[in-house]
Amino acid sequence: MRDLILKMSISIDGFVSALDGRNTWMFGADQEAKARGVEFIWNSSLHIMGSRSFRDMAAWWPTSCEQFAAPMNQIPKAVFSRRGPEILREVSKSAALDEARAVNAGTGQPAKLQPGGESWAEAYVASGDLAEEVAKLKAQEGKPIIAHGGVSFARSLVAQGLVDQLALMVAPWRWAKACRCSPNSPRRCLSSW
Repeated sequence: MRDLILKMSISIDGFVSALDGRNTWMFGADQEAKARGVEFIWNSSLHIMGSRSFRDMAAWWPTSCEQFAAPMNQIPKAVFSRRGPEILREVSKSAALDEARAVNAGTGQPAKLQPGGESWAEAYVASGDLAEEVAKLKAQEGKPIIAHGGVSFARSLVAQGLVDQLALMVAPWRWAKACRCSPNSPRRCLSSW
């Protein structure tokens, strides 16, 4: 049985996302925090996320050379989407994917697919009841499952009591107005860095 760990980056005043959904503030230039984050992610056997986070990540990671790219690409994924497998077709046709490839290449030309990058197109699509789908995934053997929060997905997991552990990366950033994660906390806190 695998635990589900909700991994969230959070500002010192409790926000998890800018109002526009961007999260570029998370790590900045802190290489030590990045290294701990990469180590943490490698200690999982499955990434799960909602459809919005999946679209954004699937557009970025397959061609990224950043230090998070290897575990993000090489560890299997599950996307929670009521639209079913259509989410995978949407991602492969995404303008965001073309843009991310150009940015990652640094030349304005499409970048090379990194090892494991194809796994985004092969993600398990969970389109049934959230609690039932999570229970199926947790019942499998292996390292923990990491849920990458978008605010809505994280709130749904917490509200239904599906989170076993919470891992917070608290960033020394203060927002005047942004999106908070929310109310009910999971049974135990794994770590913060």
